[in-house]
Amino acid sequence: MQSRIERDPIGEFAVPADAYYGIQTARAVENFPISGLHAPADLVTATVLIKKAAAQANLALGRLDKRLADAIVAAADEVLAGRLRDQFVVDVYQAGAGTSHNMNTNEVLANRGAEFLGGRRGDYTLVHPNDHVNMGQSTNDVFPTATRLALLTIHAALVASAGALAVSLERKAKAFDGVLKVGRTHLQDAVPMTLGQEFGGYADCLARAVDGLQHAAKALHELNLGATAVGTGLNAGEEYAALAIRHLSRDTGLPLKPAANRFGVTQSMGDIVAYAGAMRRLSVELGKIASDLRLLSMGPRAGLSEIALPAVQPGSSIMPGKVNPSIPEMVNQVCYQAIGCDVTIAAAAEAGQLELNVMMPVIAWNAIHMSTILRESMNALRLRCVDGIEADPARCRELLDRSTATATALSPHLGYAQTADIAKESVRTGRPIRDIVLERGLMDERQLARILSVEHMTRPGVAGEVKR
Repeated sequence: MQSRIERDPIGEFAVPADAYYGIQTARAVENFPISGLHAPADLVTATVLIKKAAAQANLALGRLDKRLADAIVAAADEVLAGRLRDQFVVDVYQAGAGTSHNMNTNEVLANRGAEFLGGRRGDYTLVHPNDHVNMGQSTNDVFPTATRLALLTIHAALVASAGALAVSLERKAKAFDGVLKVGRTHLQDAVPMTLGQEFGGYADCLARAVDGLQHAAKALHELNLGATAVGTGLNAGEEYAALAIRHLSRDTGLPLKPAANRFGVTQSMGDIVAYAGAMRRLSVELGKIASDLRLLSMGPRAGLSEIALPAVQPGSSIMPGKVNPSIPEMVNQVCYQAIGCDVTIAAAAEAGQLELNVMMPVIAWNAIHMSTILRESMNALRLRCVDGIEADPARCRELLDRSTATATALSPHLGYAQTADIAKESVRTGRPIRDIVLERGLMDERQLARILSVEHMTRPGVAGEVKR
């Protein structure tokens, strides 16, 4: 591979001749051959948007020559359009604070900008990565801002995915409203309910998780851009920060604003922790739903089998005809991974020291990854599973009729102790609750039929109570 020699404060280093990145990126590639994972596309986009906004702000303030500003903006627009994405090569696990990622971006835009001005890659006399592309910035305000922007730009898609799944579950709740079944607590028979009520609960849990996401996202709109190294704004200034954030708001369509306290946002990743916490709640709710779908569809002959999930692929390499709940199984795995991402974010955020959290790269990657996999798993669950779920009303009724939990409706009329004795005898002998009550002469057949009506048990109130 042919190379060019570049120089930085440490010395000389060989850079691939055709690379748009430069010496600091090349050093990072050599230093951090860790995972093969590179910056998420959304983080690259967010960082490039910041560089574009900074160039426009510096131009407006007379700090940057128009030719230079135009070249940086043109280079940024190319990356935003999808070009040069293969030039962002620094590993996710890199030096603290994201300096390597920031310099990777600076060098790509500087080298491409130089070409617009008739220069060549590696010659920074026309457009310099630090002096021009990074003007008025520090990694310490660029990377937190990029992380927030990246999460905000994919936030709407995450919310839309969760919302669409909640709608699909609510649609099933209405379709299954008349399907009577036995409820279960502690994995044991409980009082009757409808399958529609069960699915309606799932929809509500997701909707509440979405509310939490929306609330947590609000704090992400506060940016510390212009804070530079520690929050003081050295080499930037209030006018620069206001202008740059105004340009970012225009380009993203987001209601962005300067942080009320730049020191706090520079020091702390707390807002990212809160947003990850909201995603963790979504993960927990989603994982519980996926597990329930697996339980309810368990069978088809030796399990509950109250619902049937769409068959999406063969389930066994040895057992012909076996079909597994493949989509919910995938969702469970995603949720476990997402919870792991949240744990990493919390640990890394706590590791912040004094004026800066240097663990930002791993925080950013995990938060963006968490959002992405949750979004895509919910889309798959909705389209390839929930939309096609079918109920088996006969099986639901069969299991309900075999349950002794309906005896609970007798408790207000006969007392807890006597009702428990009836239920125990029913379990021991296999005889219906109804027959035991009548045999003992505890109430007449008409009153008993009114109390043991399972339809009435699925609604609030005392079963069999005569309203005055």
